[in-house]
Amino acid sequence: MTHWLELSKAERVDAVIALGLPKFRAAQLSTHLFEHLSDDPDTWTDIPKSLRAQLAEQFLSPLLSEVTALRADRGKTVKTLWRLSDGNLIESVLMRYPGRDTLCISCQAGCGMACPFCATGQGGLQRALTVAEMALQVFRAAQACARGDLPGGPGRLSHVVFMGMGEPMANFPRVLATLKLLTAPTPDGFGLSARNITVSTVGLVSGIKRLADSGIPVTLAISLHAPDDALRNELCPINKRIPIAEVIAAAHDYFQRTGRRVSIEYALIRDINDQAWRAERLANILNQGGHAWVHVNLIPLNPTPGSKWTASRPDVEAEFIRRLERAHVTVTLRDTRGSDIDGACGQLATS
Repeated sequence: MTHWLELSKAERVDAVIALGLPKFRAAQLSTHLFEHLSDDPDTWTDIPKSLRAQLAEQFLSPLLSEVTALRADRGKTVKTLWRLSDGNLIESVLMRYPGRDTLCISCQAGCGMACPFCATGQGGLQRALTVAEMALQVFRAAQACARGDLPGGPGRLSHVVFMGMGEPMANFPRVLATLKLLTAPTPDGFGLSARNITVSTVGLVSGIKRLADSGIPVTLAISLHAPDDALRNELCPINKRIPIAEVIAAAHDYFQRTGRRVSIEYALIRDINDQAWRAERLANILNQGGHAWVHVNLIPLNPTPGSKWTASRPDVEAEFIRRLERAHVTVTLRDTRGSDIDGACGQLATS
C-alpha cells in the first residue's frame, strides 16, 4: 500500500478511481489531511461512513509511532523519538519561537557522513527515509501546533529545517519530492513558503546544483565547520573528496541562481576551529563573492557522549565573532535550544 503522502495530485485521483470511487474523493481526503490536519476518519463527515475506514486503511498506514517526547525550554522545545515501521528510529525537534513554530526533521535514519563531533554521524547510516516518513514528521508537528500542545496556545507550523538526522543531498530525489509537497498550496500540500524552509548539507556539490535546478527557492545551509582543508578533512571526512573551494563555489552559484542568501553553519569547538586566524580565513573565503550572498551561523558545540571536544570559551567565541564582523561578514550566534534533552544540533542519536 502506498501512503497518501507519497502520491502526487494526479496519482491520488488515479488511486481512488482504482478503488471504484469518484475522483472527487481524492480532493476530499487531501482537504482533511492538509487543511484540517485530520487523519481521524471519524471527522471526515463529508465522506460516507462506510468509505472512511477503507480510505484510512488503504492510504494512511501508520509509518511513524511515537516512542518518547522530551521537553525543554519551559516546554517550548519538544524532541520526539519515532519508531519507523521497520523498527528503525529517528528524531525530530519542534521549537516555538516568538512569531513562529519551527520543526527540525530527519531525512535518514542515522547518517553516513561520519563527522566525529556529531552524535548522528557517529552512529552510522541505517537507511534513507521515504517521502511519507519525512512528511509525516511535518504532519504530526503541524497537528501539535494546531492543538496548542506548545506553551502559548494553538499556533501554525511555519518553518521546516532539514537539519535533523541524515544528509539531505544523499537522499535528494525523496527530499525534493518532500519539498514539493511542503510547498504545494493546500489542499494539495502543506502550503508552506519555500522561504521558510532550510535544507542543510555537509557539502555534496551535486545535490546543491540539483537543488538550484529544482526552482524551489529554499534556504541552503552549508555545514562548513572549518575554513582550511586540513582541519575540515578531520571534522567532515567528505571534504577529502569535495574540498572547501568546490563547496563554496557551489554555494555561491546557488545564491546567484536563486537570489537566496546562503547560511554557513560553523560549530565552534574549543581549541580546534575557534582560533581568531581561522575567523579571518573564513571571512577571506566568503568575501571573495562579495558580502551580501552569505550569512555565518555560529553554533556553540553541543556535547555528545564520549566526545573529546567541547564548546569554545565565551571570550574566544566573542573574538571569533568580532573578527568576522570586522571583515563585514554577517554573523549570528545560534540560540542553542534543547541541549539538555540532547535535542540540539549534532545531538540527535535516538538514544
